[in-house]
Amino acid sequence: MADGEGNHVKRVAIPELLDSDAGTESEVQAALADLRCINRWFGGTSTTLAMLKRVMKHAKGQELSLLEVASGGSHAPEAAAEWAREQGNVLHTTCLDRRFSHLLGRKPSAVGDALHLPFANESFDIVSCGLFVHHLDSPEVVRFAQEALRVARMALLINDLVRSSIHWAMVWTARPLWRSRLTRHDSVASVHRSYTLEELQSLLQRAHPARLEIRRHYLFRLGAIVWKTY
Repeated sequence: MADGEGNHVKRVAIPELLDSDAGTESEVQAALADLRCINRWFGGTSTTLAMLKRVMKHAKGQELSLLEVASGGSHAPEAAAEWAREQGNVLHTTCLDRRFSHLLGRKPSAVGDALHLPFANESFDIVSCGLFVHHLDSPEVVRFAQEALRVARMALLINDLVRSSIHWAMVWTARPLWRSRLTRHDSVASVHRSYTLEELQSLLQRAHPARLEIRRHYLFRLGAIVWKTY
């Protein structure tokens, strides 16, 4: 399969250390701090804000609720809430992760399974996730999208990586930047596990959204808006 740069790279599901709880508590906290830097420097936060701006144009009213799935250190929802305040809007954020320790005491928050979200239908206006979907195999991507659309009233926002040999080379070169050995391993593994735009578009269509928008963003990021209503 050809990637976006004209090279050939196969998706390989390499296990990530942060997923397997292979690190000490201090290593996990260092990895979460690394993720904050990755989001700030390499397009993570800007991609989420770009999608949120798009959704808020269609929102009725100035007050919305957002569920951030696999939120980790809650970097993206914090930035989103701050941006909304600057625009004169209110964004109520709730964070969900599989481990309480990853939430760093953020409130409101919940511990749960992303494929079986512990919320009633249409509990939030928006469901969002960052650097999560590449952890899922193809059937799980479809299942997650269906579950997120069940819980959302408006849309699911997916912020993730684009698989590319050039991207892999860039991430490998950047390994010395990171404090945690977990990040040095997982950053490379994440690119191997990521989807191309075409692959993810095909999977998300199987969730039968009202509309799907997916595009490239800064430094091999992709943003997908999976609309429940449009």
